[in-house]
Order: sequence, then structure tokens, then C-alpha cells
Amino acid sequence: MSAPTPPSVTVTGVPIHGRRPVRPTLVIAVFCLGLFLTLLDITIVNIAIPDLVTDLNATLETVLWVGSAYSLTYTVLLITAGRLGDIHGPRRLFLIGLAVFTLASLASGLSQTPGQLIAFRAMQGVGAALLAPQGLPIITSILPPAKRGPAFAATGIMSGLGVLAGPTLGGLLVTHVGWRWIFFLNIPIGVAAFALAFAVMPDVRPGRRHRLDLVGVALLTAGLLGVVFGLIEGERYDWGTVAGFVTIPMIIAGGAVLLVLFLWRQAVTQDREPLLPFAVFADRSFTVMTLVLLAMGFAMVGMFLPLTIYYQSVVGLTAIAAGLVIGIQSMAMMITSGIVGGLSGSGRIPMKWVLFAGLLLFAGGMVEIAAVATPDSAWWVFVPGLVAAGIGLGCVWTPVFGLATRDMLPARAGVGAGVLDTVQEFGAVLATAILGAVLANRLADAMVAQAQLVAAGLPAAARAPFVDGLTQAAHGGLSVGAGQAQSSWPADVPAALADQLAAAAQQTFAAAFTDAMGPVIRVAIGVVLAAAVAVLFVRSRSTVAGAGAGAGAGAGAGPVAGAVAGADPAAAPERAEAS
Repeated sequence: MSAPTPPSVTVTGVPIHGRRPVRPTLVIAVFCLGLFLTLLDITIVNIAIPDLVTDLNATLETVLWVGSAYSLTYTVLLITAGRLGDIHGPRRLFLIGLAVFTLASLASGLSQTPGQLIAFRAMQGVGAALLAPQGLPIITSILPPAKRGPAFAATGIMSGLGVLAGPTLGGLLVTHVGWRWIFFLNIPIGVAAFALAFAVMPDVRPGRRHRLDLVGVALLTAGLLGVVFGLIEGERYDWGTVAGFVTIPMIIAGGAVLLVLFLWRQAVTQDREPLLPFAVFADRSFTVMTLVLLAMGFAMVGMFLPLTIYYQSVVGLTAIAAGLVIGIQSMAMMITSGIVGGLSGSGRIPMKWVLFAGLLLFAGGMVEIAAVATPDSAWWVFVPGLVAAGIGLGCVWTPVFGLATRDMLPARAGVGAGVLDTVQEFGAVLATAILGAVLANRLADAMVAQAQLVAAGLPAAARAPFVDGLTQAAHGGLSVGAGQAQSSWPADVPAALADQLAAAAQQTFAAAFTDAMGPVIRVAIGVVLAAAVAVLFVRSRSTVAGAGAGAGAGAGAGPVAGAVAGADPAAAPERAEAS
């Protein structure tokens, strides 16, 4: 007796090309493996920054582009990659993305110069952008809304694992076998994920095959490149001249103009083949969720940018220990995501109110963290706030993507996923620029004020040089650190006095940074509370007839961007050396 022929359409009516049977559990597992690969590589690289500076004979500013190049290409290409998945099928784009990412990892590990490493990291960003938006169209194609919660909760758990494992595993590899192995590690994982995806992932085609809007792609890519580059690099160039007559404001303005032209072109081509169908924004729930994800990308940086510096430069933890402390939040998020994902399909708990409660709990956790932070706090006083914030995040990622895709047609899921991931990444980039500048400026002012107070306890002859040294160091923005003031002290300072000055400089930096990070976290809290208010405008039930009781239960886990926002700032401690 012959085996039954696999269905030609999924349970949601999406056509399947080929004869692969649909096995949702295996498909979700393969996507999670690819997602874990990209997240692990982001968080693991930050630990290697000091070794990269030394081994490649590069400046810190150059090496920081190892992370920026990835973020830049990833953010710029998400919408285009999502649309390509709608046209050519998410399986094909997922496989191409995995192949590009894996080959770029091999090339990164073999790099001999900073320029080579930056170029291949940019290619990794291309690969990650191609694969990341394909999860939503695959899941919305093979699972009905009522059964999506556990699938997207799995991506939330994998995101937490990527953030949690990166610093620890990266520290072990860098310490024992060298920084190149943080890239070589990706190769067996990437090959295994590619083979499994090729074998088990069905070739669903939620969209119709047609031409890609190449003019729209060019305008969108160039526009995002200008705006995102300007925001990432603005602080480094002091928001002034980059080269010749070209300035950071000019680059950002040029990018904004191109984005306006892109939107105009999309508006006049809506009846043809737009890159961005405006119909996705006709759904109020989707539009509100884009605002929530924008706010979450912003708030995650607002929380982790100051905390990663604080734990190492003020509390005195090592990079690995700081990662483990922040991992408390990731662990709480993972556990809660699993619980919420399991409950989401029951229809008994409206996901709108779970999301609202999660945002309030996340904000509450940040309030506790800001309240207990002092120059001499022990790491364990932050545990209640980290746990509360983690539980809140576990209640956010699962509902937010489900509400966003609850009424979305599978043919638009790819571009919808690209929009959602892009706005979250853009929120993180925006926060890095705005909150990074606020933190640096307040830190500089606080350093001068604290130096004058601390100097009163020093010998009279050392007071003026001490204040002058820290005042000069304060002009370094986030490069400020207690140790940088020492370069202005005379070389013949007695050892006892040098120790006293070093202790006073550390005291000054600790007090100044603690004072400076408070407003940054408070801004992030305000943004999260605004997002919670926006959630109140989401419809409690689906507007699609026959969606079922669990239609609001579909879930998403803030795939790559959620973890990137919390992990990218881990490079910042290298700019805030408080030796």
C-alpha cells in the first residue's frame, strides 16, 4: 500500500511546492536553530573586542565597526528580505540566508585585517537579514492562529538562550582557543541547520510570483543606510564632519529625504507591485504592535546600555559575570515565554491584557533597578528588578507578534515580519544615538562636579591636577573612565599618592556614572509606559470571520532584534574603562 500523498496546501490554505509533508514541530525547531545561530554570534562577538584590538593591531573605534557593520546591513535589508520571502518562498530565502551567514562566518574567522573582518561581518548581517523575517510567514502558513503561541514562545526561549550563552561561551572560547573560534563555531551549527531546513522545511508560497520593485529597494536601502549610519556613527564624529564637506546631519537628512521618496513611490504603486503594501497597516493591531516594538527596541537599549557599563565599571564585575547577572533576566523571560505560549492557544486569557500587564511589569522592574543603583551596590540587589523585568518581557514577546499577525494574510506575512523587525531594530539604533548622547553628556558634567567634591579629601598639591585630569577625561563621552585621568598626572607621583588618586578617580567615576544613568533608565521607563497605553487601542478579538477563539493567541518572540537590542550595548563597557 502506497504512502498517502502529502497535501498540496497547508491548514491555512497556502500552496506547498514539492512533496515534503508538513511537520510543524520540526520546522519550528529548525527555524529556532537558525535564529540561535545569529543571536549567539551577536552576543559572543562583544566579549572578543579587546582581543580583536590587540591581535589585528586596530584601534577601538575601528573594531567597534565589527558590531556596527552587522547591525547596519541587518537593519537596512529586513523589509526587502521579507518581501523576497513573500515572492520566492520563505524556505528558499531561509536557506540562502543560512548559507551566506555560514560562509561569512568562515571568512570572518580567517580574516587577517580589520577591514576584512568588518566586510565579512557586514555579510553576516546580510545573511541574518535574509533568514530572520522568514519565521513569521512559515509559521502563519503551517499553523492556524490558535496554535501559534507555543511556536513563537519557542523563538522567545531561543532568543533568551542566545543572549545568555553568548557572553559565557564567548569568554571561554576567547580565553582558551582564541577569538577566531567565535566565528568557526558557527560553521557546524550552520551546516546542520541548512541540512535540516533542506530536509524538513516545506516550500510554502504564501505570495504570488512577480517582479521586485527594484527602484523601491534602492530608495529604501539607501535611505535606511543614511539614517542608520548617521545615528550609529553620530557620537563618534561628534555629530559633525565625516569627510570633506559631508556631515552627520547631512547624511541623516539625505537618508530621510530618500525614505520620503520611497514612501511616495510606494503610494503611487499600490495598485501594482509595491515593495511595501500599505494594506498591512490597515489592521489597527498590526500598526499598534509596530509602535510597541519600536518602543521595546528603544527601551531595551535604555536598560542594558547603562547597566552593562555599570556592572563592570562601577560594581567591578568581569564581563562574563556581568553577562551572567543580566542572564537572570533572560532566564526569567525564557520560563515565562514558555508558560504564556502554552496558555495562548486556550482562548481563556486575552493576549491584549497579557501584553499590557507585561509592559507594566517590565517598567516596574526597571523602576526597581534604578531605585537600588548606588555607587557601592552589590550585584544581588538587582535580582528582584531583573526577575520582574524578565517576567514582563516573557509576557510581551509572545502576544506582540500574535496580535500583529492575527488578521494578516499569509501573502503579506514576509513583508509584515520585515516591518516589525525593522522598526524594533530602528528603535534600538535610535536609543543608542539619543540615550548614548544623553548618558555621555550627563556623565561628563557629573564627572567634573564629583571630581571637585572628591578632591577636597586629597592633599592640597594634588587637588588641582586631579580635577584637571578628570575634566579632560570627561570630554571623551562614553570613553570616559577613571583610569584616563592618570595620563595627566606627573610621572614622579609617589606610589602612595598615586594609589590615593586612583581610588579617588574610581570613586568619582562610580558616583558620576550612577548619577548619569538614572535619567536614561527613566526615559526608557516612560517609553514602555507609553507603549502600554497604545496597547489599549488594540481590538480584543479578531476581525477576521472564523478566526476562532484563539485567534488572538498567535505569538511572536521578538526574534533577532529583541535580543540584539539587549546585547549590542555589551560593547559599550570597552568605551567606559574605569581602571
